[in-house]
Amino acid sequence: MRTLVIGQNDAGQRLDKFLQKRFKTMPKAMVYMYIRKKCIKINGKKCDIGDKLREGDVLTFFIRDEFFDAPQEKSYEFLKAPAKLDIIYEDENLLLLNKKPGVIVHQDKHYHFDSLVARVQHYLYDKGEYDPEEDRAFAPALVNRIDRNTGGIVIAAKNAGSLRILNQKMKTRELEKFYLCLLCGTPKQKEATLTAYMVKDESRNKVKVFGKPVEGSKEMVTHYRVLGKAGAYTLAEVELLTGRTHQIRAHMAYLGTPLAGDTKYGGKKTAALPYQALYSYKLRFSFQSDAGILAYLNGREFEVDKSKIPWLSAAVSYNDQ
Repeated sequence: MRTLVIGQNDAGQRLDKFLQKRFKTMPKAMVYMYIRKKCIKINGKKCDIGDKLREGDVLTFFIRDEFFDAPQEKSYEFLKAPAKLDIIYEDENLLLLNKKPGVIVHQDKHYHFDSLVARVQHYLYDKGEYDPEEDRAFAPALVNRIDRNTGGIVIAAKNAGSLRILNQKMKTRELEKFYLCLLCGTPKQKEATLTAYMVKDESRNKVKVFGKPVEGSKEMVTHYRVLGKAGAYTLAEVELLTGRTHQIRAHMAYLGTPLAGDTKYGGKKTAALPYQALYSYKLRFSFQSDAGILAYLNGREFEVDKSKIPWLSAAVSYNDQ
């Protein structure tokens, strides 16, 4: 007989999902067989595959020792990534990070070892706050993502409870995100809320924008406010009221003022602007419903130090060359 006590990061999961993550060498059919034959119990009682685990639950196992004693991988892939992060804010539940342009948030088909999520896991591993051998059903994860060449605030959840809450708040638009961007030209209105409709061309990884709904389109709503001029460019603050692919880049281009450096959507690329001049610089927690363990964040606002925005610090020197 073996026992396991459910910790914070494993609470809230279905029993079968937890077991599949915890015992990676156990076939799925065997997981269900053990539950059906009462070889696994919760707090000494019969359980079902769909039972939700709670913190402090004691699981009792009458299963083969080989599943407990299976060797674990000690050479973790995330340790190959740098552990250094630009941290805006940190507490026991989350990290707010300033992602530099050029860094990918998650691995992709061109991934070798480095990504922001791998850096987070390395950082927390070094701090003793993450141990893959203890937290086999959870790994620190990112709540939002931004393009490789866009910089700005990315949220990382340290535990499963925070991740569930933040993912839900992201879906219900209770996390307000503001961007700074440099536009080619100047919008006719100093401030406006724009509504348009987008269709993504998957083959080209590019968005087409329409003024009215078309087949397969999704509505996108963007608010912008002009902050000032920078030579041939206009500095603007943009708030996303929906979250679509390339929303700011495509929407501002549709308006006739593409982002500087964004050649995909008609912006001009220069030595000073090798990629789109876009930065997710401010985040506001604006909870409209229960936020559980994260309620203390409600109403708080965080910003990137503007001196760390590469293209912004040199904006006055840009010209239309």
